[in-house]
Amino acid sequence: MAISLKFKFNLKDSLTDLADQFRNLDTRNPSSWPMLPRYSVFVGLTLACVVGLWFAWLSDTEGELTTAHASEEKLREEFTLKLGKAVNLEALKKQREQVQQYVTQLEKQLPSKAEMDALLSDINQAGLGRSLQFDLFRPGQVVVKDYYAELPIALRVSGRYHDMGSFAADIANLSRIVTLNNISIQPGRDNTLAMDATAKTFRYLDVDEINAQRKATEKPVKKP
Repeated sequence: MAISLKFKFNLKDSLTDLADQFRNLDTRNPSSWPMLPRYSVFVGLTLACVVGLWFAWLSDTEGELTTAHASEEKLREEFTLKLGKAVNLEALKKQREQVQQYVTQLEKQLPSKAEMDALLSDINQAGLGRSLQFDLFRPGQVVVKDYYAELPIALRVSGRYHDMGSFAADIANLSRIVTLNNISIQPGRDNTLAMDATAKTFRYLDVDEINAQRKATEKPVKKP
């Protein structure tokens, strides 16, 4: 019992001594502080620095983590897209072949420059074959596009309504591509109708025209 009381008094005295070290400290001269307050302040500052640096590192890491998540989502979408293409590769190849065949078929319907006169004659004969009278048949200026040339033809024909419809059908059934644009039908003379239209036909470019197009689209090389 005496030992227990002695231990309690010693513990109380020790705590009192420790508390006395934190009293009346000179804040202007920390070097004069007792050992316990000095080490306590050192440990506290060290912990504050560690905690501050830890949170600063975590904030940078959080930004990197957000960027990584966004990059992961983008890569997942690209993977899904490429996987779908890989799965449908054979079907896409077949579609590509079909498109190429269709383009080749359309190219065959485009006349060359030497065949244009024969095509103009076919258009004229299509109208005459339907008993239409040509009041105007005037080819315009050739418009050169990227891969083909377009020739507009101003037309004015007169005749019966059904004959004009048959003429339009004959134009559509020509072996070469010809379109009728800006169609206007008005009453004419002697119970006939007058139709104004612009027929457009197309031809593929010859070698010289293709070379000229390439030179026109090429950017000039800047001299150093």
